[in-house]
Amino acid sequence: MSIKPDFSLLELASVREGDSVSTTLANSVAYAQHAEKLGFKRFWLAEHHNMEGITSSATSVLVGHIAGKTESIRVGSGGVMLPNHPPLVIAEQFGTLECLYPGRIDLGLGRAPGTDQITARALRREGLGAEQFPEDVTRLQTLLGPLQPGQPVKAIPGAGTNVPIWLLGSSLYSAQLAAMRGLPYAFAGHFAPRLYREALRVYRDNFQPSEQLQQPYAMLAIPAVPADSMEEAKFLSTTSYQRILSLFRGQPLWMKPPVESMNGLWNAAEEAGVKDFLGLQVIGNSDDLKQQLEELLSDIQVEELMFTVDIYEPARRRHALDILAQTRT
Repeated sequence: MSIKPDFSLLELASVREGDSVSTTLANSVAYAQHAEKLGFKRFWLAEHHNMEGITSSATSVLVGHIAGKTESIRVGSGGVMLPNHPPLVIAEQFGTLECLYPGRIDLGLGRAPGTDQITARALRREGLGAEQFPEDVTRLQTLLGPLQPGQPVKAIPGAGTNVPIWLLGSSLYSAQLAAMRGLPYAFAGHFAPRLYREALRVYRDNFQPSEQLQQPYAMLAIPAVPADSMEEAKFLSTTSYQRILSLFRGQPLWMKPPVESMNGLWNAAEEAGVKDFLGLQVIGNSDDLKQQLEELLSDIQVEELMFTVDIYEPARRRHALDILAQTRT
Protein backbone atom coordinates (compact mmCIF):
# COMPACT_ATOMS: atom_id res chain seq x y z
CA MET A 1 0.00 0.00 0.00
CA SER A 2 1.33 3.46 -0.87
CA ILE A 3 0.83 6.43 1.44
CA LYS A 4 -1.49 8.68 -0.59
CA PRO A 5 -1.80 11.95 1.35
CA ASP A 6 0.64 14.74 0.56
CA PHE A 7 3.31 15.44 3.18
CA SER A 8 3.90 18.84 4.78
CA LEU A 9 5.77 20.26 7.78
CA LEU A 10 4.89 22.40 10.78
CA GLU A 11 7.73 24.47 12.24
CA LEU A 12 7.98 26.11 15.67
CA ALA A 13 11.53 27.44 15.10
CA SER A 14 12.55 25.79 18.37
CA VAL A 15 15.80 27.03 19.90
CA ARG A 16 18.39 24.47 20.92
CA GLU A 17 19.70 25.07 24.41
CA GLY A 18 22.59 27.53 24.04
CA ASP A 19 21.85 28.51 20.41
CA SER A 20 20.92 32.00 19.24
CA VAL A 21 17.69 32.98 17.50
CA SER A 22 19.72 33.79 14.37
CA THR A 23 21.19 30.28 14.28
CA THR A 24 17.76 28.79 14.92
CA LEU A 25 16.17 30.64 12.02
CA ALA A 26 19.06 29.74 9.70
CA ASN A 27 18.45 26.09 10.60
CA SER A 28 14.74 26.55 9.82
CA VAL A 29 15.61 27.91 6.38
CA ALA A 30 17.88 24.94 5.64
CA TYR A 31 15.14 22.59 6.88
CA ALA A 32 12.54 24.19 4.59
CA GLN A 33 14.89 24.12 1.61
CA HIS A 34 15.55 20.42 2.16
CA ALA A 35 11.82 19.73 2.44
CA GLU A 36 11.27 21.54 -0.84
CA LYS A 37 13.87 19.37 -2.62
CA LEU A 38 12.11 16.26 -1.32
CA GLY A 39 8.69 17.36 -2.60
CA PHE A 40 6.96 18.30 0.65
CA LYS A 41 3.90 20.38 -0.17
CA ARG A 42 3.77 23.01 2.60
CA PHE A 43 5.90 24.54 5.30
CA TRP A 44 3.84 26.23 8.00
CA LEU A 45 4.92 28.24 11.03
CA ALA A 46 2.99 28.32 14.30
CA GLU A 47 2.30 31.46 16.32
CA HIS A 48 3.33 31.35 19.97
CA HIS A 49 4.12 34.19 22.39
CA ASN A 50 6.04 34.56 25.64
CA MET A 51 7.56 31.07 25.36
CA GLU A 52 11.32 30.84 25.87
CA GLY A 53 12.63 28.42 23.27
CA ILE A 54 9.97 29.11 20.60
CA THR A 55 10.82 31.87 18.12
CA SER A 56 7.86 31.84 15.71
CA SER A 57 6.01 34.73 17.38
CA ALA A 58 6.28 37.11 14.39
CA THR A 59 4.65 34.52 12.16
CA SER A 60 4.04 36.60 9.04
CA VAL A 61 7.65 37.84 9.09
CA LEU A 62 8.95 34.27 9.16
CA VAL A 63 6.51 33.18 6.44
CA GLY A 64 8.01 35.87 4.21
CA HIS A 65 11.56 34.92 5.17
CA ILE A 66 11.07 31.22 4.39
CA ALA A 67 9.18 31.98 1.17
CA GLY A 68 12.02 34.25 0.07
CA LYS A 69 14.59 31.50 0.65
CA THR A 70 12.63 28.81 -1.23
CA GLU A 71 11.15 28.60 -4.71
CA SER A 72 8.09 26.38 -4.92
CA ILE A 73 6.97 24.99 -1.56
CA ARG A 74 3.82 26.61 -0.15
CA VAL A 75 4.53 28.61 3.00
CA GLY A 76 1.98 29.70 5.55
CA SER A 77 0.76 30.03 9.10
CA GLY A 78 -0.17 27.06 11.17
CA GLY A 79 -1.59 29.24 12.37
CA VAL A 80 -2.18 32.87 13.00
CA MET A 81 -4.03 33.05 16.31
CA LEU A 82 -6.78 35.39 15.18
CA PRO A 83 -7.94 36.62 18.63
CA ASN A 84 -4.54 38.33 18.90
CA HIS A 85 -4.88 40.43 15.74
CA PRO A 86 -7.21 42.84 13.95
CA PRO A 87 -8.35 41.06 10.75
CA LEU A 88 -7.36 44.11 8.67
CA VAL A 89 -3.72 43.80 9.77
CA ILE A 90 -3.62 40.09 8.92
CA ALA A 91 -5.25 40.75 5.53
CA GLU A 92 -2.63 43.40 4.75
CA GLN A 93 0.25 41.20 5.87
CA PHE A 94 -0.82 38.07 4.01
CA GLY A 95 -2.04 40.07 1.02
CA THR A 96 1.45 41.55 0.79
CA LEU A 97 3.01 38.08 1.09
CA GLU A 98 0.76 36.78 -1.70
CA CYS A 99 1.83 39.68 -3.94
CA LEU A 100 5.50 38.91 -3.23
CA TYR A 101 5.17 35.12 -3.62
CA PRO A 102 2.12 34.52 -5.85
CA GLY A 103 0.33 31.22 -5.41
CA ARG A 104 2.51 30.06 -2.53
CA ILE A 105 0.96 31.56 0.62
CA ASP A 106 -1.53 29.90 3.02
CA LEU A 107 -3.35 31.56 5.90
CA GLY A 108 -4.15 29.05 8.62
CA LEU A 109 -6.24 30.48 11.45
CA GLY A 110 -6.65 29.38 15.06
CA ARG A 111 -9.11 30.64 17.66
CA ALA A 112 -6.88 30.19 20.72
CA PRO A 113 -4.52 32.98 21.81
CA GLY A 114 -1.44 30.74 21.65
CA THR A 115 -0.29 32.18 24.97
CA ASP A 116 -1.42 33.06 28.51
CA GLN A 117 -4.00 35.71 29.42
CA ILE A 118 -1.41 38.24 30.64
CA THR A 119 0.38 38.05 27.29
CA ALA A 120 -2.93 38.19 25.44
CA ARG A 121 -3.61 41.50 27.18
CA ALA A 122 -0.10 42.66 26.26
CA LEU A 123 -1.06 42.03 22.64
CA ARG A 124 -3.80 44.66 23.17
CA ARG A 125 -6.71 42.42 22.26
CA GLU A 126 -8.27 42.18 25.71
CA GLY A 127 -11.99 41.50 25.53
CA LEU A 128 -11.87 40.47 21.88
CA GLY A 129 -11.43 36.75 22.36
CA ALA A 130 -12.35 33.53 20.68
CA GLU A 131 -16.10 34.20 20.88
CA GLN A 132 -15.88 36.51 17.86
CA PHE A 133 -13.73 34.13 15.81
CA PRO A 134 -16.46 33.35 13.21
CA GLU A 135 -17.04 37.07 12.62
CA ASP A 136 -13.31 37.71 12.31
CA VAL A 137 -13.00 34.90 9.76
CA THR A 138 -15.81 36.51 7.76
CA ARG A 139 -14.03 39.88 7.91
CA LEU A 140 -10.84 38.30 6.63
CA GLN A 141 -12.64 36.55 3.78
CA THR A 142 -14.20 39.88 2.78
CA LEU A 143 -10.92 41.80 3.04
CA LEU A 144 -9.01 39.23 0.95
CA GLY A 145 -11.81 38.88 -1.60
CA PRO A 146 -12.67 41.18 -4.51
CA LEU A 147 -13.38 44.81 -3.66
CA GLN A 148 -17.08 45.54 -3.41
CA PRO A 149 -18.75 48.81 -4.49
CA GLY A 150 -18.77 51.23 -1.57
CA GLN A 151 -16.66 48.96 0.63
CA PRO A 152 -15.61 51.26 3.50
CA VAL A 153 -12.54 49.34 4.74
CA LYS A 154 -10.09 47.88 2.24
CA ALA A 155 -6.95 45.81 2.69
CA ILE A 156 -4.37 47.42 0.42
CA PRO A 157 -2.59 45.20 -0.47
CA GLY A 158 -4.81 42.21 0.23
CA ALA A 159 -8.06 42.88 -1.61
CA GLY A 160 -8.53 40.47 -4.48
CA THR A 161 -5.62 38.23 -3.53
CA ASN A 162 -7.94 35.46 -2.25
CA VAL A 163 -5.21 34.00 -0.05
CA PRO A 164 -6.43 30.48 0.86
CA ILE A 165 -7.83 30.46 4.39
CA TRP A 166 -7.62 27.30 6.50
CA LEU A 167 -9.26 26.69 9.86
CA LEU A 168 -7.18 24.91 12.47
CA GLY A 169 -8.46 23.18 15.55
CA SER A 170 -8.06 20.58 18.27
CA SER A 171 -11.77 20.09 19.01
CA LEU A 172 -15.03 19.84 17.07
CA TYR A 173 -15.71 23.59 16.96
CA SER A 174 -13.44 24.56 14.06
CA ALA A 175 -14.31 21.35 12.22
CA GLN A 176 -17.95 22.42 12.21
CA LEU A 177 -17.12 26.01 11.22
CA ALA A 178 -14.77 24.92 8.42
CA ALA A 179 -17.43 22.57 7.08
CA MET A 180 -20.11 25.25 7.20
CA ARG A 181 -17.88 27.83 5.46
CA GLY A 182 -16.49 25.40 2.87
CA LEU A 183 -12.89 25.90 4.02
CA PRO A 184 -10.01 23.43 4.30
CA TYR A 185 -9.47 22.08 7.81
CA ALA A 186 -6.37 21.03 9.75
CA PHE A 187 -6.58 19.06 13.00
CA ALA A 188 -3.82 19.59 15.59
CA GLY A 189 -3.11 15.95 16.34
CA HIS A 190 0.51 16.78 17.11
CA PHE A 191 -0.52 17.97 20.59
CA ALA A 192 -4.21 17.07 21.00
CA PRO A 193 -4.82 13.62 19.55
CA ARG A 194 -7.99 12.71 21.42
CA LEU A 195 -10.73 13.93 19.03
CA TYR A 196 -9.08 13.59 15.64
CA ARG A 197 -11.43 10.89 14.30
CA GLU A 198 -14.57 12.70 15.43
CA ALA A 199 -13.39 16.10 14.15
CA LEU A 200 -12.46 14.76 10.72
CA ARG A 201 -15.79 12.93 10.48
CA VAL A 202 -17.77 16.03 11.51
CA TYR A 203 -15.92 18.06 8.90
CA ARG A 204 -16.60 15.65 6.04
CA ASP A 205 -20.19 14.89 7.01
CA ASN A 206 -21.16 18.56 7.18
CA PHE A 207 -19.06 20.09 4.41
CA GLN A 208 -20.76 22.75 2.27
CA PRO A 209 -19.07 23.70 -1.04
CA SER A 210 -17.82 27.27 -1.37
CA GLU A 211 -16.08 29.49 -3.89
CA GLN A 212 -12.76 28.54 -2.32
CA LEU A 213 -13.37 24.79 -2.10
CA GLN A 214 -15.77 22.43 -3.84
CA GLN A 215 -14.82 19.25 -1.97
CA PRO A 216 -13.66 18.75 1.64
CA TYR A 217 -9.92 18.98 2.15
CA ALA A 218 -8.56 17.82 5.50
CA MET A 219 -5.10 17.74 7.01
CA LEU A 220 -3.91 15.94 10.14
CA ALA A 221 -0.84 17.16 12.01
CA ILE A 222 1.14 14.46 13.83
CA PRO A 223 4.57 14.15 15.51
CA ALA A 224 7.24 12.05 13.80
CA VAL A 225 10.68 10.77 14.79
CA PRO A 226 12.19 9.27 11.62
CA ALA A 227 15.60 7.61 11.98
CA ASP A 228 17.71 4.87 10.42
CA SER A 229 16.60 2.38 13.08
CA MET A 230 13.95 2.07 15.76
CA GLU A 231 16.68 2.08 18.41
CA GLU A 232 18.01 5.42 17.15
CA ALA A 233 14.50 6.84 16.87
CA LYS A 234 13.70 5.96 20.48
CA PHE A 235 16.90 7.73 21.54
CA LEU A 236 16.12 10.83 19.45
CA SER A 237 12.53 10.97 20.74
CA THR A 238 13.76 11.91 24.21
CA THR A 239 14.34 15.46 22.92
CA SER A 240 10.59 15.96 22.42
CA TYR A 241 9.84 14.13 25.68
CA GLN A 242 11.99 16.61 27.58
CA ARG A 243 10.45 19.62 25.87
CA ILE A 244 6.87 18.56 26.54
CA LEU A 245 7.82 17.75 30.12
CA SER A 246 9.13 21.32 30.40
CA LEU A 247 5.83 22.59 28.97
CA PHE A 248 3.89 20.67 31.63
CA ARG A 249 6.12 22.08 34.34
CA GLY A 250 5.91 25.68 33.11
CA GLN A 251 9.63 25.77 32.31
CA PRO A 252 11.44 27.23 29.25
CA LEU A 253 11.03 25.12 26.13
CA TRP A 254 14.63 24.92 24.94
CA MET A 255 15.38 21.88 22.79
CA LYS A 256 17.66 19.60 24.78
CA PRO A 257 20.00 16.86 23.55
CA PRO A 258 18.59 13.32 23.56
CA VAL A 259 19.35 11.12 26.55
CA GLU A 260 19.82 7.37 26.90
CA SER A 261 16.97 7.14 29.41
CA MET A 262 14.21 9.33 30.79
CA ASN A 263 14.33 7.46 34.08
CA GLY A 264 14.78 9.97 36.87
CA LEU A 265 13.74 12.87 34.65
CA TRP A 266 9.99 12.29 34.96
CA ASN A 267 7.63 10.53 37.29
CA ALA A 268 5.00 8.00 36.23
CA ALA A 269 2.21 10.56 35.92
CA GLU A 270 4.38 12.89 33.85
CA GLU A 271 5.44 10.04 31.58
CA ALA A 272 1.80 9.11 30.99
CA GLY A 273 0.91 12.74 30.27
CA VAL A 274 3.75 13.25 27.79
CA LYS A 275 2.96 10.04 25.93
CA ASP A 276 -0.73 10.93 25.81
CA PHE A 277 0.23 14.34 24.36
CA LEU A 278 2.19 12.45 21.67
CA GLY A 279 -0.48 9.82 21.14
CA LEU A 280 -0.31 10.04 17.33
CA GLN A 281 3.48 9.98 17.13
CA VAL A 282 5.03 7.81 14.40
CA ILE A 283 8.55 6.60 15.05
CA GLY A 284 11.27 4.44 13.51
CA ASN A 285 12.82 3.74 10.12
CA SER A 286 10.98 4.11 6.82
CA ASP A 287 9.41 0.65 7.05
CA ASP A 288 8.28 1.28 10.62
CA LEU A 289 6.84 4.65 9.66
CA LYS A 290 5.04 3.27 6.63
CA GLN A 291 3.38 0.55 8.70
CA GLN A 292 2.31 3.05 11.39
CA LEU A 293 1.00 5.54 8.82
CA GLU A 294 -0.97 2.83 7.00
CA GLU A 295 -2.56 1.86 10.32
CA LEU A 296 -3.36 5.50 11.11
CA LEU A 297 -4.91 6.06 7.69
CA SER A 298 -6.91 2.84 7.69
CA ASP A 299 -9.94 4.41 9.39
CA ILE A 300 -9.68 8.11 8.46
CA GLN A 301 -9.61 10.10 5.24
CA VAL A 302 -7.21 13.02 4.92
CA GLU A 303 -5.72 14.70 1.88
CA GLU A 304 -2.56 15.73 3.70
CA LEU A 305 -0.38 14.86 6.69
CA MET A 306 1.62 17.61 8.40
CA PHE A 307 4.53 16.49 10.55
CA THR A 308 6.31 18.04 13.50
CA VAL A 309 9.85 16.68 13.75
CA ASP A 310 11.59 17.53 17.03
CA ILE A 311 15.14 16.28 16.53
CA TYR A 312 18.02 18.06 18.24
CA GLU A 313 20.82 17.98 15.63
CA PRO A 314 19.90 20.05 12.53
CA ALA A 315 21.66 17.66 10.11
CA ARG A 316 19.90 14.67 11.67
CA ARG A 317 16.62 16.54 11.47
CA ARG A 318 17.07 17.12 7.74
CA HIS A 319 18.04 13.47 7.27
CA ALA A 320 14.80 12.55 9.05
CA LEU A 321 12.95 14.14 6.12
CA ASP A 322 14.78 11.81 3.71
CA ILE A 323 13.49 8.85 5.71
CA LEU A 324 9.99 10.28 5.94
CA ALA A 325 9.87 10.89 2.19
CA GLN A 326 10.79 7.25 1.53
CA THR A 327 7.51 6.11 3.07
CA ARG A 328 5.57 7.53 0.11
CA THR A 329 7.40 5.37 -2.49
